[in-house]
Amino acid sequence: MAKYSWEAKDKKGKVYKGEVEAPNEDVVRAQVKAQGLLVTAVKERGKGMDIEIKIPGFEPKVTTRDLVIFTRQFSTMIDAGLPLVQCLDILSSQQENKTFKKMLTQIKEDVESGSTFADALKKHPKGFDELYVNLIAAGEVGGILDTILNRLAAYIEKAQKLKKQVKSAMTYPITIISIAALVIIVIMVFVIPAFEKMFADFGGSLPMPTQIVIAMSRFITSYILVIIGAIFAFITLVKRIYATKKGREIMDDWFLKLPVFGELIRKVSVAKFTRTLGTMISSGVPILDGLEIVAKTAGNKTVEKAIYVVRQSISEGKTISEPLTKSGVFPSMVCQMIAVGEQSGSIDTMLNKIADFYDDEVDDAVGNLTAMMEPMLMAFLGTTVGGLVIAMYLPIFKLAGAAGG
Repeated sequence: MAKYSWEAKDKKGKVYKGEVEAPNEDVVRAQVKAQGLLVTAVKERGKGMDIEIKIPGFEPKVTTRDLVIFTRQFSTMIDAGLPLVQCLDILSSQQENKTFKKMLTQIKEDVESGSTFADALKKHPKGFDELYVNLIAAGEVGGILDTILNRLAAYIEKAQKLKKQVKSAMTYPITIISIAALVIIVIMVFVIPAFEKMFADFGGSLPMPTQIVIAMSRFITSYILVIIGAIFAFITLVKRIYATKKGREIMDDWFLKLPVFGELIRKVSVAKFTRTLGTMISSGVPILDGLEIVAKTAGNKTVEKAIYVVRQSISEGKTISEPLTKSGVFPSMVCQMIAVGEQSGSIDTMLNKIADFYDDEVDDAVGNLTAMMEPMLMAFLGTTVGGLVIAMYLPIFKLAGAAGG
């Protein structure tokens, strides 16, 4: 089959472009027309003219936005009654991300060869995680693929929003601390030595704060490379410890116990757990399979262990709420609401309500954290830099006082 590039417009005049493999131009026009578009141009691509240079490690990644747009469009096409292979063909031809385009083309070919859609997706874990694959499998079995795709798109969007909230909470303090460290290093390495030389010309004894600052400046200037090396070595060591199973368990448990930040991490974990499990149960995924996937994607070993305990208890015939309460990881309110959901037979609805509540809680926690950290960081920066400046000007004030006397 030849490759064709096409251009088309929708009813509002918006221009669309894409590429597709087809036996002839008429098939291309029919495929584009099936999308509700008016074809304006179709051109066969020249053989051997398209050279694609690939650099290992620099291929574009499949972004969350790519996945959400694909899932939304796919849902609309399936709902409109288009065959699965045709949907994949159209969406792959429209895809601008080369990595995702290749992925979708391979998935289409696997489906054409007789594979289920879920099995075809499973071969591409970098684009479609275990949660996505299992929900698609449930949708195929239940004949509600369009509904599942809509739920997936909504889930991914909310999960991404939650991730951005956490990033925004961490970005501000890290930025301020980095700037403070840079300012202090510049003062210690370049400014204070100049003052020290000037004070040596004046003669006389220096005030104690000035002597301490000069001693610190000498140490940092003399061992700056050693200090930088030690910092990088410490970061590398922490990363290696965190990469081990035991190290991660200890550190994740410690993270949950941190003041302020620990509560934020706990709320994020609750929101993620309830949202993911609620989406899977409402989509028809068996609860034991759902908990297995939720545990793997928990992001915190302490939370993961608690979820596995819950899964074990359910396999023995117990409820979800009982082992959750015993774990001590999840707030009592969450456990009580889940218990109510179990008793009323609407646990998926209850889980999604808890997730919505904790999404708002995370939003509030991020706002409160930023509001609290801002004056603290400003006070730290002002005190540190201000203290250094005052220490260096004390001898000048002393000399001015002696001259005036």
